[in-house]
Amino acid sequence: MARFPLSERWYRWSAAHAVGIDRVVAALLSLICLTATVDGGVDAVLVSLGMTVPLAWRRSHTIVSGFVVAGFSIAHLLLIPQMLLPSVVAVPIALYAFAAYTPRWSSYTALLIAIGGASVGGLEYFAYDGRGWQEAVITSTFLVVFVLAVWAFGDLRRVRLSEIEGLTERARLLELERAQEAELAALGERTRIAREMHDIVAHSLTVVIAQADGGRYGAAQDPQAAITALETIASTGRQALTDMRALLSVLREDRPRDFSTMPGVDDIDGLVAELQRGGLDVDLTVTGERRELSTGAGLTAYRIVQESLTNVLKHAGPGAEARVLVNWGERELELVVTDDGRGGAAALIESSPGGQGVIGMTERAKLHGGRLSAGPVAGGGYRVRGLLPYVAP
Repeated sequence: MARFPLSERWYRWSAAHAVGIDRVVAALLSLICLTATVDGGVDAVLVSLGMTVPLAWRRSHTIVSGFVVAGFSIAHLLLIPQMLLPSVVAVPIALYAFAAYTPRWSSYTALLIAIGGASVGGLEYFAYDGRGWQEAVITSTFLVVFVLAVWAFGDLRRVRLSEIEGLTERARLLELERAQEAELAALGERTRIAREMHDIVAHSLTVVIAQADGGRYGAAQDPQAAITALETIASTGRQALTDMRALLSVLREDRPRDFSTMPGVDDIDGLVAELQRGGLDVDLTVTGERRELSTGAGLTAYRIVQESLTNVLKHAGPGAEARVLVNWGERELELVVTDDGRGGAAALIESSPGGQGVIGMTERAKLHGGRLSAGPVAGGGYRVRGLLPYVAP
């Protein structure tokens, strides 16, 4: 608190102890009025206390206490022949509270009552002792102006409180929005990591299993085939391990991140060649003129082909043939992966809960402004078709 100016410290302290300050002010003012009116009779004492005691609740129960002060002020005009100076101080205090803390209807009502009371009080209490009506009218006008000034200051207080509440609410909403954005960003990052993990693990393990099965069955007749299968398994495992390290390094803050080159469209031919060495009968066709594609869209294109061919290995069955078409169109890159296998449709469509197959490919395509469709082909087999625009919309 010491770093704030004195006025700011007072404002903060008074806001935190508003009720206690009101009660102390009301008690002191009531004591002064009781001392000043003790010789004026019971009516003067009761009216005086009725105008000052309710000030103890001027901010906690503003409307009730304010109208109680207004009622005793009217009784003051009707019953007390002379003005009780200490008591009338309660009127501008209550009026200020009305203007600052209550709804508009009660604020305007209190203003009209105060104007009427000031006008009548000026005429009633100042048109005596030889003073003329002209001086009484001037006095009443001054009192009315004073009442308007008090109400205006209270209304300014209302405006400031409204602005503070608006700024506080805006800060709260901004903080909530920032927290939600951070949560969504974390969720998006987790989803991205899950997709990358699925692509790396599913493809690598599928190739490893296929090679292991082929090498085991062919080792007896052709030992070289077993050696080739083991070499492919080792190469695939090392590449998967490198990709996993690069991917999981983003989750560790105690060491520098590992980076590896992200695959793209140009790596599709290497992917196809790797699967061909693994025994999959796959043919690659590239048409059209090579266009510029963003890094993210290029990675998406690679993952779509990788996921589709991995599912061919897993679900199409033995002896299945696959065809990959990479067509560089006028506005978008077309990727088509088809196979003539058996049973792939059911395996892809009815993926396990949380699977990243067709759903993951579709989300990847949408992320870069593209679209993807996948489904069984008439007569058998499965077809995946993805379209990726060169410039995201």
